[in-house]
Amino acid sequence: MLVFSDLAIRRGPRQLLSDANFSIHLQQKVGLTGANGTGKSTLFALIMGQLDADKGSFSMPPSWVIAHVKQETPNSDITALDYALQGDVEYTWLHEQLATANDDQLGDLHAKLDAIDGYTAISRASILLHGLGFSNDQISQPVKRFSGGWRMRLNLAQALMCRSDLLLLDEPTNHLDLDAVIWLQSWLAAYQGTLILISHDREFLDGTVTHIAHIENEKITLYTGNYSSFEKVRAEQLSQQQSAYEKQQREVNHMQAFVDRFRAQATKAKQAQSRIKALERMQVIAPAHVDSPFSMKFFKPKKLPDRLLTIKNARLGYGDTVVVDKVALDLLPGNRVGLIGPNGAGKSTVIKYLADELKALSEDSWQAKDLKIGYFAQHQLDQLDPEQSALEHVRRLDKQAREQELRNYLGGYGFMGERVDEPVAPFSGGEKARLALALIVYEKPNLLLLDEPTNHLDLEMRHALTVALQEYTGAIVVVSHDRHLLKTVTDELVMISHGKTESYKGDLDDYATWIQNKNKQQAEIDSATDSAESMEKKTTEAFISKKEQRKLDAEKRKKLQPLTNKIKKIEEKLNKLNANKTSISEKLSDTEIYQDIHKDKLKTLLADKTKTDQDLEEIELEWMEVSEQLEEASAKL
Repeated sequence: MLVFSDLAIRRGPRQLLSDANFSIHLQQKVGLTGANGTGKSTLFALIMGQLDADKGSFSMPPSWVIAHVKQETPNSDITALDYALQGDVEYTWLHEQLATANDDQLGDLHAKLDAIDGYTAISRASILLHGLGFSNDQISQPVKRFSGGWRMRLNLAQALMCRSDLLLLDEPTNHLDLDAVIWLQSWLAAYQGTLILISHDREFLDGTVTHIAHIENEKITLYTGNYSSFEKVRAEQLSQQQSAYEKQQREVNHMQAFVDRFRAQATKAKQAQSRIKALERMQVIAPAHVDSPFSMKFFKPKKLPDRLLTIKNARLGYGDTVVVDKVALDLLPGNRVGLIGPNGAGKSTVIKYLADELKALSEDSWQAKDLKIGYFAQHQLDQLDPEQSALEHVRRLDKQAREQELRNYLGGYGFMGERVDEPVAPFSGGEKARLALALIVYEKPNLLLLDEPTNHLDLEMRHALTVALQEYTGAIVVVSHDRHLLKTVTDELVMISHGKTESYKGDLDDYATWIQNKNKQQAEIDSATDSAESMEKKTTEAFISKKEQRKLDAEKRKKLQPLTNKIKKIEEKLNKLNANKTSISEKLSDTEIYQDIHKDKLKTLLADKTKTDQDLEEIELEWMEVSEQLEEASAKL
């Protein structure tokens, strides 16, 4: 397990963590959350040995293999498949040895290859790449042909290919589309190692993690359960504060009013009912965000025509290549459309066409005279003037507005104090995305086109955006891999696939099931393709028989049994102590315990807490010592 004891970390003059004490056990899957800049990525650097703690200690089993996503990709001629296979270092080494081995060495090398399931490596790598959106043609293309976003997918595939004990993932969904996010969630759910995941996608966290480690006010607290469970606990904690409680009630009432308004219009369509359920769930999670620094709100459009846009039989593409044909959309105020479909099907192409950034090859369309489009896409972040401040950007849109009004407006997007006057150049991706959204909202559009609007946004800003979009009276067309945003903002799903658009009758859960079934079928195809070569190798005369290998494994387990049993007993003690610690913490969180009449009980609880913490530290050290003994003994056999 990973043990953090009295840990303190600084970055320059800034204190990120202080007195952090927690443990992450084998096979736990932990979501690491907290506002941007609180130290999440710094904690990853500590775990990977890239920096030392300023105080306290961190320890983990020395033999553990750590996998993480590299930030750079070589401009290589090797294929995408071979690049992914390099994630399994031992397989790569054995494969190289087999290429030059003599007859006497073949038996031993094939035995080692079988022991690491090496004969299915190509199949497993193909499954990873297909799941992340690579086509059959793409996996045989050289790495140097891929763009930045696709290279990040290659690095993710390489990390997943590693037979790791600990997997560290920092915002792995940022460069993925919805289909790939759904696939990755399924893969991580089946991962057998320990996982620490940084993500701002609540649906992804809910479907992946078993614990949440939340960083706030230089402290890190470990919660049991997924992100939704954490939000409920946090809401209960915050609601004890009167000012927080009052703001929470305003948020809940606003959402309830929206749910009631939507319910009155809802048909029996499954998608509509799914939306109502999602919005009702938001009433529960709203209190967890009462202290959010963001309070964005969409202005009422200056003009709102009865009909905004009508498109029939639009053919979209580039040059002679048709990407999507027979596009049909009829947009009225209040329409909320989510575009879904496989990667490369043409979702962004449709958005660009609607934004008038791409001319149709042919079309039959009509738009209102007073149509005003607000278009958000990632490339627009690069169009911000790096030398100008956030205030200067908004000032360009409204030269008559009072400066304080503009400062107040930008404050809702998290730009406060001196930050409002600083040049945009050093801004993070999240800050640039917030500013781009602020500029779009300020112009009061009646049609919003959003292409992956939540990329780079943290959980608090995503929540603020979701709430604001619910109140927006214009029409919305959105492409996003954030399922929570799609569930709570859209009323209609349009699927783009095989060059066509059609209304999708199910909801996002149905779509996720369809994606998972499709990936399962592809995995079966990949496995069948790989089986012939695997069987041929396994029948080599030099290959050690399965029966003999099982016998050797059984003898090895018998010799290690005393240490294995000892570790099990230690872990049982650890579980009891952790349960006792949780029970004490819950009692201490009750404000009544601090009243004078419970003085003796409080004293006893505090003494029990001190004793439990001491016992935990001793037992954890014993666990580490016995684990190292087991590793050493296993290596000698």
